[in-house]
Amino acid sequence: MRRDVKDAIAGAAGSPPVRLAPLGGGCIGEVYRAELADGRALVAKVGGPGSGLAVEGFMLQYLADNSALPVPAVVHADDSLLLMTLIETSGGITAAVQTHAADLVAALHDVTADTFGLEHDTVIGGLHQPNTPTASWLEFFRDQRLLYMGHEALDAGRLPGSLMSRLETFAGRLDRWLAEPEHPSLIHGDMWTGNVLSRDGRIAGFIDPAIYYADPEIELAFSNLFGTFGEPFFARYTEHRPLAPGFFEERRDLYNLYPLLVHVRLFGGSYVGSVESTLARFGC
Repeated sequence: MRRDVKDAIAGAAGSPPVRLAPLGGGCIGEVYRAELADGRALVAKVGGPGSGLAVEGFMLQYLADNSALPVPAVVHADDSLLLMTLIETSGGITAAVQTHAADLVAALHDVTADTFGLEHDTVIGGLHQPNTPTASWLEFFRDQRLLYMGHEALDAGRLPGSLMSRLETFAGRLDRWLAEPEHPSLIHGDMWTGNVLSRDGRIAGFIDPAIYYADPEIELAFSNLFGTFGEPFFARYTEHRPLAPGFFEERRDLYNLYPLLVHVRLFGGSYVGSVESTLARFGC
């Protein structure tokens, strides 16, 4: 570990690190467990100009200030260094953890705003995520999610032009499958297994958010895309917030086009085929 990083942690935390150990995860910079001389254990993310760490700190603080979702407390945040309290974990995402998660996520989705988006652009997987406040969810989802990320993937050479044309056709037909939600809901925005921390059969915390106000179904869809949450989660969630018919049959796959496009932009590969299959399923 470079001396300047140790000095930065000491200056931001008010106590020098006596031990640093690498941690897995995180799309932005290096991640460490920092044990300080004063006895605290923090998570340190190290980046640089334009890394997005300051935005990550903003998002965690926004969730702490505007919801009851358990997240790490932010000690310091700028693009070179993000310091957060450490959340200790044990065990995986069991049925009991899913049930607890459903209570927390349903309460998060009860936090509302006047428009979709956010007053601040955010990041997802290290990628810029625009959030210009918009009165219409269909317009926001079309322009700032599907078309924006599709063009990002196209410009990166990972999405074929022919598939982008099909995505544009699909995006122009969203009203065939989607209706405007009753109101915008605050979402975590990146709810997959690596960002869900558990301990002793309960949720310990959520990390690495990509927040904005949305149709909450886009969160539910992503939580199911890679098998993070399943039947125990949805059974409890719908006790709090019933789902309109058609979510599992159509809207789940439709909404998962966005995280799939994020993965195409980041990785390409088999995710391109997943986007193609989804578009074909919806006749595009």
